[in-house]
Amino acid sequence: MSPVTRTAAGLASLTVAAALLAGCTSTAPTAQGAGDGGPITVNATDTACEISTAQAPAGTLTFRITNAGSKVTEFYLYATGDRIMGEVENIGPGLSRDLIVEVPDGGTYTTACKPGMSGDGIRAPFSVTGSAQRATDANAQLAAATAGYKRYVDSQVGALVPKTQEFADAVKAGEVEKAKALFPVARTYWERIEPVAESFGDIDPRIDGREDDERDPGVGFTGYHRLEKDLWVTGLQPDSAAIADRLTADITDLAARTRTVELTPVQLANGAKELLDEVATGKITGEEDRYSHTDLWDFAANVEGSRAAVAALRPTIDANDPALGPVLDQRFEAVERLLQGYRVGDGYRLYTQLTPADTRAMTAAVDALSEPVSKVAGTVTA
Repeated sequence: MSPVTRTAAGLASLTVAAALLAGCTSTAPTAQGAGDGGPITVNATDTACEISTAQAPAGTLTFRITNAGSKVTEFYLYATGDRIMGEVENIGPGLSRDLIVEVPDGGTYTTACKPGMSGDGIRAPFSVTGSAQRATDANAQLAAATAGYKRYVDSQVGALVPKTQEFADAVKAGEVEKAKALFPVARTYWERIEPVAESFGDIDPRIDGREDDERDPGVGFTGYHRLEKDLWVTGLQPDSAAIADRLTADITDLAARTRTVELTPVQLANGAKELLDEVATGKITGEEDRYSHTDLWDFAANVEGSRAAVAALRPTIDANDPALGPVLDQRFEAVERLLQGYRVGDGYRLYTQLTPADTRAMTAAVDALSEPVSKVAGTVTA
């Protein structure tokens, strides 16, 4: 996710929706677009976010976003408290992207275009009427997919908490080399489930914010990247131990919240694509771990997390589009083979050791993978 967008709500299509996704019965037809079978069009410019309708019946909605401006933009659908229901990032000038999102509960939501991928965006209320049956209620295969992915999230969180504690303890003990070695390992578990983790808009900026992110007044630079700077650039600071304690507290809070995660199949599909967008906008550029240059650890973890989400949906993908699964396998394997070429011991080369040819090869491989992954959301809702 573009770092400046993290202050608004973080990235995430795999939103935590316990409050919104309680059981319900259908009182309105499942909808795409505004209920007439077509997409809801969004005309995004540098100064406006024009949406063809401000209301739709509950169900599976499709927003078709066209960037008519001069800046790269993003589009979000938020629930109460800026909980992300769905998002699309990195929409360049002149390009169009679709956001498919399952919204089974009626209520008031918020749309937002973010020209320049910064700030809170150009916002407007969006009303969803009635209620709709969830895909997982009607389809046992999709219910199994979301349950399987939930087990994956739980396993990653189960490793994230103790490994982050180990990293924080090394920081507090002044064991700089040990902390440096643990930094990319602890972050691996975070990066694999980043869309879920980022859906908590209040704690994500504290855990994974960058130094130059936009923040509310009085909100400081904390989390993994603040400690990364302390370890690799400035040396440990008088408040490094307190920052480490804050990080472990926030990770423990995250773990508690993920126990109530309820995911939709579309959120799994969107999350798989968002993880690849993370690679393209942060890892390949070296922006993510700018002090330690351990970006390839994060790159690999994002790809692993994307593949896990797709794998959970694979039975439905194979049933609805038998040709798509083999392409996904081939493209994931191509990226993973490429990453293997940069392995060093149990880790990876530093970003500073890559050549321009290396980054071009990575960009091409991720772009080739992103194309079939972008079809998964439409396939599972077919």
